[in-house]
Amino acid sequence: MKVTIDEVKYIGKLAKLNFSDEEAEKFAGEFEGILENFKYLNELDLEINEDEKKELKPIVRKDEVKKFECTDLFRNVKDKQDTYIRVPKIIE
Repeated sequence: MKVTIDEVKYIGKLAKLNFSDEEAEKFAGEFEGILENFKYLNELDLEINEDEKKELKPIVRKDEVKKFECTDLFRNVKDKQDTYIRVPKIIE
């Protein structure tokens, strides 16, 4: 797929970016390379047969509750008050 300089500049404008003609030409070539790779993805056979579905298992671990001491939790805190962590005010 051919990507034009005008298309690159339009995409840049949508992202609030301004490109020179040289930059737009460079990006057009890079976009063409990226879009070329999608052709290869379209050629892949991604259908899963029933035997393969049976082999798929979720790769997640069970959550485990870990007990900890409050002193360990607050060990690296710069400013605290009782069981609260104090942070600088950032909103006026």
